[in-house]
Amino acid sequence: MRIHWLIGAAALLLTTASGHAKTLVFCSETNPENFGPMLATTSTSDTAAARQIYNKLFEFETGTTTLLPALAESYELSADGRVYTLKLRKGVKFQTTRNFRPTRAFNADDVLFTFERQWKKDHPYYPVNGGNYSHFNALNLGNALESVEKVDDHTVRITIKEALSPFLTNLGMNFLSIHSAEYAAQLLKAGTPEKIDQEPVGTGPYMLVNYQRDVAVRYRANPDYWRPQPKISDLIFAITPDASVRLAKLKANDCQVIALPNPADIDAIRKDPALKVESQEGLSIGYVSFNTEKKPFDDRRVRQALNMAIDKKAVLDAVYLGAGKIATNPIPSIVWSYNTEVKDYPYDPARAKALLAEAGYPNGFETDIWALPVSRPYNPNGRRMAELFQSYWGAVGVKAKIVSYELAEYLRRGRAGEHQTYELGWGGDTGDPDNFLYEVLGCAAVKTGRNNARWCNAGYESLVVKARQTSDKAERTELYKQAQAVFKEEAPWITLAHPIIFVPMRKEVQNYKIDPLGAYVFDGVDMN
Repeated sequence: MRIHWLIGAAALLLTTASGHAKTLVFCSETNPENFGPMLATTSTSDTAAARQIYNKLFEFETGTTTLLPALAESYELSADGRVYTLKLRKGVKFQTTRNFRPTRAFNADDVLFTFERQWKKDHPYYPVNGGNYSHFNALNLGNALESVEKVDDHTVRITIKEALSPFLTNLGMNFLSIHSAEYAAQLLKAGTPEKIDQEPVGTGPYMLVNYQRDVAVRYRANPDYWRPQPKISDLIFAITPDASVRLAKLKANDCQVIALPNPADIDAIRKDPALKVESQEGLSIGYVSFNTEKKPFDDRRVRQALNMAIDKKAVLDAVYLGAGKIATNPIPSIVWSYNTEVKDYPYDPARAKALLAEAGYPNGFETDIWALPVSRPYNPNGRRMAELFQSYWGAVGVKAKIVSYELAEYLRRGRAGEHQTYELGWGGDTGDPDNFLYEVLGCAAVKTGRNNARWCNAGYESLVVKARQTSDKAERTELYKQAQAVFKEEAPWITLAHPIIFVPMRKEVQNYKIDPLGAYVFDGVDMN
């Protein structure tokens, strides 16, 4: 797919058939991996596809983690907590694109396709585009589901093998964005099934017009959208990796909203009369993980020692520039069940050296530190962070070589476990503790590569699995608190920071709400 236009304020004054259009340009930090929510592993791809092009059965109210009906109007739950009967919304149209004209409205067949592609290995779409359904597999849904059945065109019955307290909120996650079974069948018949994740068709507020890697993604408002029409008729993501260039484009009005500003620029942006900044605490964490399948990181003492070797406050000041909170637990403090009694590892190089000697490394050892190649909300400057870790670890005798790759390659190699130590982070998808404690640190997530510490601890696993199986929130809270204590003792990560999300924009942008789940959402946004 190619695009041919100039990215500049004058060139973006587009016109619709009605003679009037509103165009908004969003300066994005990098390319999306793909336009397939089932395959996506980054918030960039979630923003580019799931939050613009698709809808889900249930969705989180923009700016909150409150779950609301969407393509499912309502549901009933059986007394044993295993059977969900969903009533689907009628009359919702799939998008008409240059390659697809739907002949029917959304129905139960589309729900079945969305589940079965990720679930059933004999499904014709299962292997398409690599078949790496990391969210579906990290949540162990393949084993949790007993059946997904079409009762009639507007009723679906989902039966799970045992009650799972986070199941309903999981239905609001981006990987369960509803796809058109009719479009999938058309592509399969044409011999081009791979296009389903490249030329997407959904029911969402915007349709993909075209995409040119390293340049831009262009969308147009969906004229058949089942909710009120978006105020912005033409939406453009200008791919701009450098934070200073993003800011320059914002000031020049070449972009009206930008991603991931340099925290050092926030004060100056706030003082600019043409600009404003929205901010809130993010539902995310930045961390460095240890590959516990590789020596010496299979030894808890080594992991604890390297935690104690890091001055987190100095890292927060240098990398986050104060725009964040030091992280103790693997979940943010705004998530219910956060364990306030867990204590962080102190900055104690002498104790770190003693632990290394106790583990058999009195003279230290050599390792790597993988540096995140792009700015993320949970890590604004991966290279700077790696340099600081290199220095701190060097002070206790551990020599670390900095390694990095282009983002897609970095993530692929990390999922494969090629690293020894690895910078990454996680942004919550639901606001439920399970979304952090099971999906990212559970044993099932080792197989998918989501758990890049490759840490599978029996005691921890029993706690988070038991928490998933009870609907009693007080009991779940206690189990999750115990799990956080086990995590801290075992130290598969160095927990670094829970960042503050900043979204700079032009003053004329109205009704923008920060998504605590990490995406950028433009449905409902207007321009003066």
